[in-house]
Amino acid sequence: MSILESIRKRTGLLVGLTGLALLIFILEALLGSGRNIFSSDERTVGAINGEKIDYIDFQNLINQQMNSIMQMNPNANIDDKMKKNIIENIWTQLVNEKVIQPQYQKAGISLSEEELFYLMLVEPHQLLLQQLTDQKTGKVYEGLANPGGTLDTRKLQMWVNQMNPDQEKFWKSLEKAITDYRKAEKYSNLIKRSLYTPKFLAELIDKETNKKMSVIYAMKKYEVIHDADVKYSEDEIERYYTEHQYEFYNSATSRVVEYASFDAIPTDEDIKAIEDNMKEIADKFKETSVKEDSSFIAENNEGGELIINNFTKKNLVIPDTGFFDSKLGTVFGPYTEGNYFKTYKLIAKQEIADSARVRHILIGLNDVRKNQQRTKDRAKVIADSLLTLIKEKKMSFDTLVKTVSDDPGSIEKGGDYGWFNETTGFVEPFKNAGLLGKKGDISVVETQFGYHIIEVLDVSKNKHLSYRVGQIYKELLPSQETFNKYYSEAASFAGKYNTADAFDKGIEEMKLSKRILENIHEGDSYLPGLENAKEFSRWVYKAKKGDVSPVFEFKNKFIVAKLTHIKDKGILPLDEVKEDVVTRVVRDKKAEKIMKEFNGQKTSDMTTLANNLKIATQKQDNLVFNSFNVFGTGREDVLIGTAYSLPLNKLSQPIKGENGIFVVIKTNEVMEAGTDIKMLQKQNSQMWGSRAEYEVYNALKEKANIEDHRGRFDF
Repeated sequence: MSILESIRKRTGLLVGLTGLALLIFILEALLGSGRNIFSSDERTVGAINGEKIDYIDFQNLINQQMNSIMQMNPNANIDDKMKKNIIENIWTQLVNEKVIQPQYQKAGISLSEEELFYLMLVEPHQLLLQQLTDQKTGKVYEGLANPGGTLDTRKLQMWVNQMNPDQEKFWKSLEKAITDYRKAEKYSNLIKRSLYTPKFLAELIDKETNKKMSVIYAMKKYEVIHDADVKYSEDEIERYYTEHQYEFYNSATSRVVEYASFDAIPTDEDIKAIEDNMKEIADKFKETSVKEDSSFIAENNEGGELIINNFTKKNLVIPDTGFFDSKLGTVFGPYTEGNYFKTYKLIAKQEIADSARVRHILIGLNDVRKNQQRTKDRAKVIADSLLTLIKEKKMSFDTLVKTVSDDPGSIEKGGDYGWFNETTGFVEPFKNAGLLGKKGDISVVETQFGYHIIEVLDVSKNKHLSYRVGQIYKELLPSQETFNKYYSEAASFAGKYNTADAFDKGIEEMKLSKRILENIHEGDSYLPGLENAKEFSRWVYKAKKGDVSPVFEFKNKFIVAKLTHIKDKGILPLDEVKEDVVTRVVRDKKAEKIMKEFNGQKTSDMTTLANNLKIATQKQDNLVFNSFNVFGTGREDVLIGTAYSLPLNKLSQPIKGENGIFVVIKTNEVMEAGTDIKMLQKQNSQMWGSRAEYEVYNALKEKANIEDHRGRFDF
């Protein structure tokens, strides 16, 4: 028996649904990247556990998901952001199904129908709530919401009992997602609770944290020898690389580029033109009526954005201090604020209560009792009629709440949602009925949910002025002429300096700043300082080392790049890490030379040794085993570990550290008391549990050898 059938046995209510959003599947994907770019006719989106994911199959999954969304909500707008989420969720689902879920079966993890019923309809899981929420408004879809905008489980149960076949199919996909997610949670808990910190280990951790040492050390740093004075051969470089290849393992494919940026900065003429345009807009803004304000603001703001907000004196920052005492309709600006010109208009000024409490009866556009739609006109007629009955005392408010209100979430409370203020998440007309009203007022108020008959039960004595302000802004952008100028410079650079050596020469000749981008992964659509970088990332993964790019445009800048490093997954070749290898070889040769100097000293006295080597002694108190730094040196784990293991007042042998060769003596140690060992055991187990969960998922994905080539395709 499916959980859907169980639900129907437990519910007898009916309701319609206006829409459901995209299913957000489980588990954050921590995926590796793929190998080198395949040929242009390659149709593989990726591979998981050696199983290739075909482009057509992947595209079909995307289409199926989008069709499901449109079936549930024909008015849904599947924009680029939503489509990107769909693609990411489908990929995550595939990884989950092929890598993670088999582990649940091995561990004997399951989910009962009773548990799933509870997660779907009694206390809906967070994932389900996401599906029932409009991602743009952040509110539950109207057909499932109470007037406060939160989920009404009774309405959800009604809808489930009346689903059509397409809705049933979608609901079952939700069931599967919640089941998978809950199994994942159980698996995570199993990992976390399998770890335990025994008492002896907690005591050792306590000692390493709270045993404070006083030490004196003398170090001759590698930096005293100039790199240019160190001689090495290619054979030594190759030998070091061969013996230490494990240190150059790269866990994920990446690329490194250097690039020159030609930033299109608006000229003084550009800024003056924008300012003049804003002054014209401000003059026209003064002439618009209250009814015209909204359309005028949207028409003149970039992207058609309507910006009208309520402010108090505390949260509205405006250069003109006379704003709050001005007449309605007064326009201020334009002002320069950061990278924008802004102008403001005082649309309304009103005194409102700090807080209020109301009760309401909702006559919704969905008649939940008859499971049918209402027109706005019909809902208005009913609400007006009921208001008359209440005012004429022919029907009580309490009775009508229980018998006709379409808001089940407030019926048990008599339609009362308690005290609220300006920041409470109710729709504005609903809030204003209380905050602008007075105790005893009863009126009909329209909202997106329908018509509310609202009675003001109480308002606070304290009031404040609220200022309704409209805003128009223009970003300080370069003109098309300025854009063209900078593009021409970038194109000229790309054409003239189109080889690796020429690129470096061009940077020097034109006195440009060379910028570096590391860890570029296949399919990256955002890179530091470069948004919408998908096409650029594609070029990076098609290019050969040393290739110079054509011009790429990023909002207000044009860039020309050179691919400098190709770092594939696995042990990196010597030519990709040679600089690092040389640095280490040079350091080791310096260490050998300095070590001979230390060993040549025939003294066990640190002061004498330091004087002979012309180096200073350093002292540090309160040093503990898990310290990150040593005073005067920086990160030096070897020195700390050596001191920790030494007997008191015994000088160490010369030791090779990260920063130089040193000797150290421990002059004192004190163990601070008072640690709660049981609490430390608990905290450490929790820390290890979280880390183990992360590492287990990473290990499973690493073992699956996941290749992700989605960035090659436009879906």
